[in-house]
Amino acid sequence: MTRQTILILDFGSQYTQLIARRVRENKVFSKIIPYNTPAKEIAALNPKGLILSGGPASVVDKKSPYPDRKIFKLGIPVLGVCYGMQVICEMLGGKVKHTREREYGKTELFIDDNRDLFSHMPGNFTCWASHGDYVTKVPAGFHTIAHTANTPIAAISNQKKKIYAVQFHPEVTHTEKGNQILSNFLFKVCGALSRWTMQSFIKESIENIKKVIGKDKVVLGLSGGVDSSVAALLIHKSISKNLRCIFIDNGLLRKGEPEQVKSVFKDMYHLNLSYVDRSKRFLERLKGVIDPEEKRKIIGDEFVKVFEEEAKKMKGAKFLGQGTLYPDVIESVSPSGGPSRKIKSHHNVGGLPAQMHLKLIEPLRELFKDEAREIGRQMGLPENIIHRQPFPGPGLAVRIIGEITPERLELLREADKRVIEEISRAGLYEQIWQSFAILLPIKSVGIMGDERTYENVAAIRCVSSFDGMTADWVKLPYEVMEKISNRIINEVRGINRVVYDISSKPPATIEWE
Repeated sequence: MTRQTILILDFGSQYTQLIARRVRENKVFSKIIPYNTPAKEIAALNPKGLILSGGPASVVDKKSPYPDRKIFKLGIPVLGVCYGMQVICEMLGGKVKHTREREYGKTELFIDDNRDLFSHMPGNFTCWASHGDYVTKVPAGFHTIAHTANTPIAAISNQKKKIYAVQFHPEVTHTEKGNQILSNFLFKVCGALSRWTMQSFIKESIENIKKVIGKDKVVLGLSGGVDSSVAALLIHKSISKNLRCIFIDNGLLRKGEPEQVKSVFKDMYHLNLSYVDRSKRFLERLKGVIDPEEKRKIIGDEFVKVFEEEAKKMKGAKFLGQGTLYPDVIESVSPSGGPSRKIKSHHNVGGLPAQMHLKLIEPLRELFKDEAREIGRQMGLPENIIHRQPFPGPGLAVRIIGEITPERLELLREADKRVIEEISRAGLYEQIWQSFAILLPIKSVGIMGDERTYENVAAIRCVSSFDGMTADWVKLPYEVMEKISNRIINEVRGINRVVYDISSKPPATIEWE
């Protein structure tokens, strides 16, 4: 079955990935590509529709990013979002100007034409706006289909050419009928079918892996998390014994983690698993390193070196398997080569050396976290692995702010253990996306047993999220926060103060480094 695809032209919006996610929720595959991809290449991909994302630029500026003008002549349905709408108007003969008052946040949208894009929708509802420009004149052949109090032209359409655009963001949850708008575009305008499911992905992935790997062998780093576990199952299902899983103890793992991974995957699933302890080697390279980007790249570099060393022991190994997910790629660098800002390197992406001796095989590279979990469930992974909270590839190295030492690692392990224990006891573990402790590079004065102390500070981070792209801090019950704090301060010698992180993503990231 040919995969139907919606292509998203990335103009650098912080919400571009959410558009991709929302399209997939409708069981239609989506892919983000550069905003300036030539029309000829787009036509060759035979997409069912194009979505032009928002972006930080202004079409009024001379150096603004523009797509290939020929995309509007391909006969492919187009939806412009925010900046995407302004680009459509500017390129097709309309006019765009700076606004005196920027429209940002929740805004009441009034529908002027309820056909196609706004089919089966109420006359008005709340939408999420984020723009400093507005359209003052629509191009020939277009007409206005919605407005707000401050934006007379909030949505436009050209039914004949199937080109639509909205000045707000239907992909964010703040827009009440956002999913319905995207659904109308996908099914009423583009004629797409809901065929992209995790069952179809599994079948397609196994076929692709067999084709790519052939009779060669693969080594894969198994951490015990859902990403690497699902990747291992997919590759194992494809090439069986030609997969060798390697668990590397880099000295940056949580308390009891090495023993747990060996017990589950070697004893229970009987995978071809090798345990490699290289903790001294990793910690030696990280000695004195404070910069988080340098930490990540050192760890990524060391991971690859260890894998290559181990792969030499396996005759015929030519591939390195990884559980890289779509958000990993997105956060490391704009996947489309577009104007998005780099946030941080991921150890599976930014830390790879220029000259690798192993080729990469990343079966989950197109997936979001919840999609990977669903694949794991369908492939028989137990729920405690499927619902295991995400753990960063660099491990505790990015949860220790400042220098990494064995002593600081032990402090964080003990504190983190108590966070997870109390979150689990409260029945909140599966409801929370991530919950963990961070060791800060400061000390504070305290009093214990009538004596003055001057010890470390631990921060607690608990966030809720759907796919890791955005997150909100969890409003933990006070009694749970109290238990966590009391246990850490009373039981972990060397920490005398606990603080709670109440930052959301964006603007903060989930991890501190």
